[in-house]
Amino acid sequence: MVLGFGKKANDQPVDDSPSTSATATETPGTPVSENTSVETNGNGNPIKAKEELAHAAAVDGQTPSDTSKLRTFLMILKRFIGVTDIAAVRFSLPAQLMEPIPNLEYWHYLDRPETFAAIGDSEDPLERMLGCLRFWFTKDLKYVKGKPCKPYNSALGEFFRCTWEVENEKNQEGKPVKVNYITEQTSHHPPVSAYVYECPDKGVEATGYDQLSAKFTGTSVKVTPGQYNQGIFIRLKNRENEEYSLTHPAAFLGGFLRGNLYVTVADTCYVTCEKTGLKTILHYLEEGYFGKTQNKVEGIIYKPTDIKTDNVTRLKDVPKDQILGRIEGVWTEKIYFVYGDNEFKKVPEKDRILLMDVTPLLPVQKKCPPKEEQLPNESRQFWNDVTEFILSKQFAQATTKKQQLEERQREKATERQQTGKEWHPRFFTTVTEKDGRAILSEEGKKAMEGLQKEQYHLEAPQEYGAI
Repeated sequence: MVLGFGKKANDQPVDDSPSTSATATETPGTPVSENTSVETNGNGNPIKAKEELAHAAAVDGQTPSDTSKLRTFLMILKRFIGVTDIAAVRFSLPAQLMEPIPNLEYWHYLDRPETFAAIGDSEDPLERMLGCLRFWFTKDLKYVKGKPCKPYNSALGEFFRCTWEVENEKNQEGKPVKVNYITEQTSHHPPVSAYVYECPDKGVEATGYDQLSAKFTGTSVKVTPGQYNQGIFIRLKNRENEEYSLTHPAAFLGGFLRGNLYVTVADTCYVTCEKTGLKTILHYLEEGYFGKTQNKVEGIIYKPTDIKTDNVTRLKDVPKDQILGRIEGVWTEKIYFVYGDNEFKKVPEKDRILLMDVTPLLPVQKKCPPKEEQLPNESRQFWNDVTEFILSKQFAQATTKKQQLEERQREKATERQQTGKEWHPRFFTTVTEKDGRAILSEEGKKAMEGLQKEQYHLEAPQEYGAI
């Protein structure tokens, strides 16, 4: 669930939004790379993003205030009222409106690696489902503890890799238990990135694709999964490859009118495990009156008669004799669980089980390869000059450098179009897989093994997508 503006980059420039209109050659299942398109709004009129942005320049040496950034964002977003998908519009933001962090580094689901590593620990299937939910409620702590921001959009072929260490947990060799991660921008139009997480010591893996669709309603931005984003797929190798499928709910970025951005979730999502026959439905409640954020979530864990044919989508439709437990709480604070079909209001507080308290938690710091071991298309290196200019408040130079990267990617895309050459990911087997499960290539497997062994050297690629 992406909550910065625009999330993943698209395939034409490294611009901060993809290219607008889908073309007739686009078909479900395979992203179309490097199509050019006309920038229009919902009425078919050109979006003059550059004209709007010309007024957004910050003075070098002066950091623009959050209020001025927000005012500029709102001015830009108003141009997109009626646009079906903002994530399919190409326009370039000035550097001073961006957070100095690459999107592939910012956007991940491992804010608390210990919850991911522990999913398969229990011998009990219900406890493993609860473990999966603990991971779910901690994976996006960055949005709970921090403010929404706009990272750099990703370039085609850009990749990011890192490791998290699980606190107070050692493997058989006495070394910290690790979770390793690699993600690569496999398509730029539409914007798609593949990812894999692995915890070899605990036999836990996760895979999937990140792609977003976004629409501005006039007061908020609604963000939903794109067609290639089918959720997170978690596999427990030590549990006979037991797999959990987790779908993403819709999120809303609001607070434009008040001058204070915030994130809400108002949708239903599902966690399903065919092997154990268990399914969880989570329902995130809408905002209260006058736009007051509630952040409430309710859920049911149940065991349908046949999970492969189960089509229940609403909490009220779950047969009571199939319910194993209920979930309720505030997803930005505490979430509770009770066994059986007991309504929370009828269960004394002392009998409610604390499933997760995110209040004291903060995102865990990641460990990246040393700078000298990073390739030019590795996220931190690719955006290094832009980041340094922003941090030193040289916004004009940051914007110029950013535009140079965007222009170079356009040139590379044109070269491939003219020669009829297709782009192929390096660390993943394909641009996307029809079932939504990204698969590591042989080079991807070697890169992950290197993270585990802290051997970070990689050969330079035969071709760069945007350099």
